[in-house]
Amino acid sequence: MLSYLKRKRERKALKRTFKEYGYKIKQFEIQGLGKVEYAQWLHPFEGPKEVNSEQINFYKKLAKSGEAIIDIGAHTGDTTVPMALAVGKDGIVLGLEPNQYVYKILEKNAELNPELTNIVPLPFAATKEDGEFVFNYSDASFCNGGYLSQIKNQKHRHFYELKVQGKNFSKYLRENYAEWLPKTSLLKVDAEGYDSEILEDMADIISEFRPNIMAECYKKLTMEERHRLYDSIASHNYTVYMNDTNYLEDGFVESASLVKLSRDNMKIKKHFEILATPN
Repeated sequence: MLSYLKRKRERKALKRTFKEYGYKIKQFEIQGLGKVEYAQWLHPFEGPKEVNSEQINFYKKLAKSGEAIIDIGAHTGDTTVPMALAVGKDGIVLGLEPNQYVYKILEKNAELNPELTNIVPLPFAATKEDGEFVFNYSDASFCNGGYLSQIKNQKHRHFYELKVQGKNFSKYLRENYAEWLPKTSLLKVDAEGYDSEILEDMADIISEFRPNIMAECYKKLTMEERHRLYDSIASHNYTVYMNDTNYLEDGFVESASLVKLSRDNMKIKKHFEILATPN
């Protein structure tokens, strides 16, 4: 009991105290690829990340070698790296992460595995207008958070504010990566409840190039916000699924299934991942 109380006090102290954390390089042996490196962020609230064949093969089903993937809300690169390994050196993954402390780790992961991947880290958020915005985080060292002022439920307990840069991403893509847009096979958005706004702002990209879409139904969303999220995808003539995947501790898939979603069952779970495919 005493040790539990001690750990609880230590955790509270860590949560309230700012510190910039570094990383350590982890190595994984991937069949067919050999040794793959990953920079693990040493923030105490960041869980251990790994790269494995199951992740890579999942993304290979959504994007082929030589194609493009957009990863909005890339964090340290735990999805970006397996995505990049799936499309290979001849493909590209654009990873957006506006948090300056997390971005440094994403940038390091973009530098690793140069013979296997092509990752472009981008230090801004996808927003409607260009400018400076305030994101909210759950600890003083800014591990987990996002543009939470934009959701209706403000009981999110993310009290620590961080100023970030945002850009109109559709405009940015057309000005800087126009040649890759016809090859974009997957658009992933993980923005802590801000997903529908991003998808709405990228409606022109989605309707013209029709990538597969992954998004997050954040646990704090109201039913009205869940409907908006569903509509931001389904309105482009997509079939929308809940990606119900359970992973074992070693990263291997225990079970995986797609449950078809409609507006009416968007509360099928409190928090879940969406996978949508164009019809």
